Amino acid sequence: MTATDATPDTDMDAFRQRCRAFLEENAKSLLLDGPDPRSDQSVAHSRAFQKKLYDAGLAGLTYAKEFGGQGLTKAHERTWREEYARFPDCTGDLTISHGMCMPVMNDFGSDELKQEFMPRGIAGEDIWCQMFSEPGAGSDVASLQTKAERDGDQWVINGQKVWTTLAHHSEYGILVARTNPTVSKHAGISMFMVDMRDPAIEIRPIHQIDGGRHFNEVFFTDLHIPTSWLLGELNNGWNQATAMLMYERVAIGTGSKSGINTPFYNRLSNEATKLGLTKDPIVRQKLMKIYSNETAKSLVAMRTRAEMKAGRAPGPGGSLGKLHGSNIMWDVREMLHEFVGPQMVAWTKDGDGFDSNGESWNRMVLQSFMSSIAGGTDEIQRNIIGDRVLGLPRDVSIDKGVPFNELKVGTQLD
Repeated sequence: MTATDATPDTDMDAFRQRCRAFLEENAKSLLLDGPDPRSDQSVAHSRAFQKKLYDAGLAGLTYAKEFGGQGLTKAHERTWREEYARFPDCTGDLTISHGMCMPVMNDFGSDELKQEFMPRGIAGEDIWCQMFSEPGAGSDVASLQTKAERDGDQWVINGQKVWTTLAHHSEYGILVARTNPTVSKHAGISMFMVDMRDPAIEIRPIHQIDGGRHFNEVFFTDLHIPTSWLLGELNNGWNQATAMLMYERVAIGTGSKSGINTPFYNRLSNEATKLGLTKDPIVRQKLMKIYSNETAKSLVAMRTRAEMKAGRAPGPGGSLGKLHGSNIMWDVREMLHEFVGPQMVAWTKDGDGFDSNGESWNRMVLQSFMSSIAGGTDEIQRNIIGDRVLGLPRDVSIDKGVPFNELKVGTQLD
């Protein structure tokens, strides 16, 4: 069966069984053959699984059929997530592509763009990346300096982005660029899609402490794109970028599964049992803290998904799940260091009876620090929660209403 000839499931029990049968046959954990410094193996694993999902008529469940989806309901997606929760996550490297770029393309792309690009994106044949941050515009993304200028029937883009996840594996990307510097910094921004294989784009991987090269610097030098690759309204890119950031925080904070998930508690409690530490009251208390936080994170995710099912766009509540995930990682790191000691920073393949795949713990700990940064720092999430969830007063904005070309921001010198 292919994605184009799959018929909608009116019987949810039958649909659930179809999901379960597919997962039992295809959802396998990735066993790395040695180091995977550029994520080549994991990306290939995600692509292959997603293509099988697409061919089985189980990808892009809620997207319209004419755009490569299945035209099904949010209830079908929830059923899929509930079943997927019991299996290894095989699409981790597609979180940005599917959790952020495809929803934004679906919301703001023209029908022509959606018909041309979404089917391959949904199938995992094309991977997409998101390009917001710049050397002088991190938490304050609105200070970005990458510019797009109209030249006849094309846009010409010049500038630099940084911390772009999987840019070196992506076929396409979505970026925000300044299109009108004479208005306030939030008002003169637009959103575009670009072809990452264009020779006018230079991608430089960033070497990480864990040996990987997951992130990249991206440089644009007179990149020409069609005018039709403008996503949404000209100079309204900040609102679209905000929507994309909300999708990002939902994707990071809720994951690709549903129900109550406590993966770190499960794994740590197993290791505590192996090490004979489960009778230690302090260890038990710390384990239960992780269990409680993972449970709370799952409940927040379920509420967020329910709001999206009701037809509401993801709101600031997505920051709650994002912040929960970061806080959980702090506790997980602390417990691992207590379990293992100094060996945590110089792991060997045989960790004195600890997890036989202990080297992956080591990589996870090193990678985990980005959970406090990616998708907006913990401080930014707290500001959003305080402002938009709790209704607390906002910080004073000294540049409100000031034209961008009159500001001295980031690396802007003139």
